[in-house]
Amino acid sequence: MPTYDLSHPLESGMPVYPGDPPVEIEPAATVADDGYRTTSLDVDTHAGTHVDAPAHLLADGPTLEEYPLETFRFAARLADLRPLADREPIDADALYSAVDADAALEADLLAVCTGWAAHWGTDRYFEHPYLTDGAADLLVEWGCHLGIDAPNVDPTPTAAARDGEPDGYPVHRVLFADGRLIVENLRALEAVPCEFDVHAYPLSVRNADGSPVRAVAVVE
Repeated sequence: MPTYDLSHPLESGMPVYPGDPPVEIEPAATVADDGYRTTSLDVDTHAGTHVDAPAHLLADGPTLEEYPLETFRFAARLADLRPLADREPIDADALYSAVDADAALEADLLAVCTGWAAHWGTDRYFEHPYLTDGAADLLVEWGCHLGIDAPNVDPTPTAAARDGEPDGYPVHRVLFADGRLIVENLRALEAVPCEFDVHAYPLSVRNADGSPVRAVAVVE
């Protein structure tokens, strides 16, 4: 049963969303000095490959622990939209053209492959394509959670932002209002087939608005 690691490793100095605290992973004890080895992790709940809960933006939104554990084993469908340009909007028509609607209705999660994982670690990573609110409405209609190989499903504010781009996090809000989860910073989506399972279990953190995950694709 083939498996694919869809996660970026957590490491000091890794890319984080603009304004978020840096990831710091440092030795806390060493075999040479202490006779054993431990490591200190200073990691934001939205660092690296992670899952967003509605509590990320909604004051009364559910946290991750309010979802049954089996929620995080997703039956996924791939929407391979490559090639895409910097900051290109992805609308409902683009999703319709990439995914059979009947197949999407049978899925738990739509995994959107933009190709942007190739830019991980560069400034261009934050000039990623993004979904429109119409695309978010379609995901709600299909009853799908959302995964993407980019840092954000909405446009990330940078100096290259264009006139007419939506402000804030409208796609997050549409999906969160329907109780949907969002998995961001995936990688290696170009390696998986159209249908696969994704195991993306969050850390067991009380009242979590998000969590890093080890996202693994399993192909039957």
